[in-house]
Amino acid sequence: MSLQGTYAWARKVADDVKFKGTFDERNGKLYIKGTTDTQDQANKIWDAIKTIPTWSQEIVADVQATQKVETYTVKAGDTLSSIAKEKLGSANAYPKIFEANRDQLSDPNKIMPGQVLKIPAA
Repeated sequence: MSLQGTYAWARKVADDVKFKGTFDERNGKLYIKGTTDTQDQANKIWDAIKTIPTWSQEIVADVQATQKVETYTVKAGDTLSSIAKEKLGSANAYPKIFEANRDQLSDPNKIMPGQVLKIPAA
């Protein structure tokens, strides 16, 4: 089976996240080069690549996110609404911050000083 076939799942994930780049097989390796909009999308491609145990011997990849993620360190008295107003221009945009940080937040009303939150693009 070709490496293109072996890594068909990674290719599908790349297509799903609208990866802009190439999958090029040559000299017994699969070269993957291109960009995604977000780091989360790039990570999904890497996760799919790494489902193949021999990936480190077969893959040469350069997958970059074009959108850099801004972060914000929570201070005492902050709320997601106040952070949204400062960073995104509207207190009503707090759900965007909450969704971007579901990995560490279970309730939008429970943020703690010192937490580092990802701030999505406005």
